[in-house]
Amino acid sequence: MVAAIQRARQDLLGLVRETPAWQWQGHRLAALGPANATVWLKLELFQHTGSFKPRGCLLAMQALTPEAREQGVVAVSAGNHGMAVAYAARALGTTAVVAMPSTADPARIAAVRALGAEVVLEPDIAAAFARAAALRDASGRSLVHPFEGEAQALGTATLGFEFLRQTGQLDALFVAIGGGGLAAGVACAVKQFQPRCRVFGVEPVGADSMHRSFAAGSPQRIERVTTIADSLGAPMALPYSYGLCRRFVDELVLVDDDAICRAMALLFADGKLAVEPAGAASTAAMLQLRERLAGQRIGVVVCGANVAPAVFADCLRRGSAELP
Repeated sequence: MVAAIQRARQDLLGLVRETPAWQWQGHRLAALGPANATVWLKLELFQHTGSFKPRGCLLAMQALTPEAREQGVVAVSAGNHGMAVAYAARALGTTAVVAMPSTADPARIAAVRALGAEVVLEPDIAAAFARAAALRDASGRSLVHPFEGEAQALGTATLGFEFLRQTGQLDALFVAIGGGGLAAGVACAVKQFQPRCRVFGVEPVGADSMHRSFAAGSPQRIERVTTIADSLGAPMALPYSYGLCRRFVDELVLVDDDAICRAMALLFADGKLAVEPAGAASTAAMLQLRERLAGQRIGVVVCGANVAPAVFADCLRRGSAELP
């Protein structure tokens, strides 16, 4: 796996940014976070399209045959994955169609179109998945899955490897789980290079498919998604990413929407970082476990920042009351 991660890094050269790792220091973090800890943030919100997603999308498209790439790709997304697919398609000289729920943030829909993809709207995410599959079958386009598969895991593994190179030895690392592709790759990389580092996978209370999957011993589906962290709202876990998470993630943490809003407010107040709810979930989990983390070197993956201004403002109002 180490050699595969190294090859993936080479394949992504010039196509993705090596995003910064920033040592977070601030009086609010000192008051609310783990005592005497060193906290590093992996600022993947500064990646192309504003999230970690291009890494895996680019690798998935690079793996296509020339004939398949000529046919183009299709994807399903509520936002971040669609933007990444559009970016990757343009970077690699192909075309993309993205099926999106009509309930998606209009700014995200506009961003997917602005990056050059065709958008087709469906009533909800389930219908969007069905439309993407139909488009694949009818047009011959290749489906770029939002989180499942080797390419997605290798892409996010490059993020984990970069982070460790930037920070040195960590005692704990927090990474969000939607479908599981981000956590699968990051955790796999961390355990290859720093096996003593404890990896915490973080889910919102209203989208806990990985928690249910761990409990059942197999990938599970949830009935509905009810969280402000819509980028983490995958309706199911799937075998490849589930398997990597089960092997390499040490512990799962659930955070509620109030905790996510508090973390957004703290990141903005102390770090001047305007992140989406999904991007603050890992910070929320670190704050929740602060008593266990005293004196440790901690890594936190800030995975994205694609949020409408009105939603961001509402979250700040909701989360700011308890800040020092």
